Amino acid sequence: MKFEGVMPALITPVTKEGKLNKTVLKQLIEDLIAQGADGFYIGGATGEGVVLDAELHKELTHESLAIVNGRVPCIIHVARMNYHEMIDLAQYAEKAGAAAISAIPPLFYKYGDDGIYDYYKGLADSVKIPVVIYNNPNTGVTFTTPLLERLFKIENLTAIKWTNYDYSSVLQLKDRVKDANIINGPDEMLVLGLAAGCDACIGTTYNFQLPLIKKIYNAYRTGDIALARELQTKVSKIVNVMIPWNVIMATKLILSKQGYDVNYPLYPMQSYTGEQEDQLMAQLIEAGLEL
Repeated sequence: MKFEGVMPALITPVTKEGKLNKTVLKQLIEDLIAQGADGFYIGGATGEGVVLDAELHKELTHESLAIVNGRVPCIIHVARMNYHEMIDLAQYAEKAGAAAISAIPPLFYKYGDDGIYDYYKGLADSVKIPVVIYNNPNTGVTFTTPLLERLFKIENLTAIKWTNYDYSSVLQLKDRVKDANIINGPDEMLVLGLAAGCDACIGTTYNFQLPLIKKIYNAYRTGDIALARELQTKVSKIVNVMIPWNVIMATKLILSKQGYDVNYPLYPMQSYTGEQEDQLMAQLIEAGLEL
């Protein structure tokens, strides 16, 4: 399977008590599909996946896939500090109907290239669906081009989510692994990712501005680079306001202003005060956010 198009990195809507809000989950997924979502990335960084307990993660997986019901492909992020728990979540996602699974590399300890290879090889061997690497510098792991060449020789490891500003390495990867399915991550860098050869895009702000992102993607694909660049500048201004405030909570705040009951963090992430909410929303509106 080759992933193409625009795929929201879905937030995980929870109640004040930290339980999955199934009603809001359905509302958000249905609205995003109606707006043209080409797929979903579930349980990733935006979805706070690594801090969900295993049962809540499985509930999120089951409910999301049931709502989508095969209309668009869903990638389920399953990484855990405990390797065997990750394998269990991966196999659960496969049985539930996921199109693919994804994982950041192993955290904290310095495992080296051989350890990272074994980690992804074991994950890929545990399922029959595609595996997507999640390349995010926040993990502290650098995926060199030689390591990626080696990883892409694993039979069902077919794609990488590139949440990294190093687009020179995207060009190198596309040159050395012709069929690598590369998915752009940074919302504010979509045009650069497409120019470097990314096939699709996954992003946090797609939860609240999917139509705008679709316009960027389609403009670039149809050769209207000037329009794509103009719209990208608009998106980048909004993202640049969000970054110092915590992009996930900023996204939840914006969605709450759009009518979704999602403005609750998962511990230990912190909520904004009322004054902070007012200040952030004023900055976002000034940057061009349209609710």
